[in-house]
Amino acid sequence: MPKTPERTMATSPAASPGDPTRSATPPAGSKALLFDYRQAANPVRSGLTEPIPYRNWGAELHRQGPSAVIPLDLSSELGVPGPATSPALAAHFVRIAPGEGVKASALATSSLFYVLQGQGTCQRRAGSGSPAVNLGWEAGDLFVLPCGEAPLLQANTTSVLYWVHDGPLLTHLGAMPTSPRFEATHYAASWLNQELSQLAQAPGSSRSNRLSLLLANSDLPASRTVTHVLWAMYGLVPAGAVQAPHRHQSVALDLIIDCDPGVYTLVGTELNDDGTIRNPQRIDWEAGGAFITPPGHWHSHVNASGRTATLLPIQDAGLQTYLRSLDIRFATGLDAATG
Repeated sequence: MPKTPERTMATSPAASPGDPTRSATPPAGSKALLFDYRQAANPVRSGLTEPIPYRNWGAELHRQGPSAVIPLDLSSELGVPGPATSPALAAHFVRIAPGEGVKASALATSSLFYVLQGQGTCQRRAGSGSPAVNLGWEAGDLFVLPCGEAPLLQANTTSVLYWVHDGPLLTHLGAMPTSPRFEATHYAASWLNQELSQLAQAPGSSRSNRLSLLLANSDLPASRTVTHVLWAMYGLVPAGAVQAPHRHQSVALDLIIDCDPGVYTLVGTELNDDGTIRNPQRIDWEAGGAFITPPGHWHSHVNASGRTATLLPIQDAGLQTYLRSLDIRFATGLDAATG
């Protein structure tokens, strides 16, 4: 169905009782509208709202150039204010030259930073109920910040960070972050890698569909997520692995930390009778690149290279977990505990 502004549809006299575009004529001077359930219940299918597209970005975006925040912006395609990578989240690469600094300014409740390359510091003044932040970071570290003053990221060596925040969600709600829901938290690369290595070597791990660590925060015991909005998984895909498809209602902004050619993700909306993805879209991985997995789409990671690959999906699953709407499903009937 062609896209038609709601205002036009609401006043169209041509619709008949059986027409799925039928809507009631509003009272004069009123903004109240009534729509036939069939045309309004699924705005994406009706062509009123843009779906979240498949998209990937290569490492060439941040390999060279001056210090800059590089948004992975799909706002024009989504029909939302930007920059935004999904309706609720915005992802960026942040490149910082040695001895320089970049302010990561966003009206958001949660910001997550993963250090792809380099070494430096993050400093933030106290304000808006948030204590001051002063932490050092190096390659492989991850840290999250709650709402507050814009942090200053300063690099000692050429640095690249992946930054995701929930600013687009607040823009949609017309809301301001008023108080931090968690404390600034640092996850050191040495700890992450040690724990992931131990997980991979644990009995039974070779039979698992997922070899990953979910990052959590003691301030958020009910959701077990990295912030109250964001979810992060530090995981690996062993050489030769073909993961069973799974899906969830959160969007995933996937960062490829490390891989060789031959690693890819298959994505699609339906399954075949044998549990494989029907007519899948293939997204090839590149170390230092990123891609989107739309909510509700089946996806499967495949490693046809000869070396283990590492990835970091960032999702709005903290929010979805709170709403009880995440709905993770595995094609083979595996649940999150065994998958």
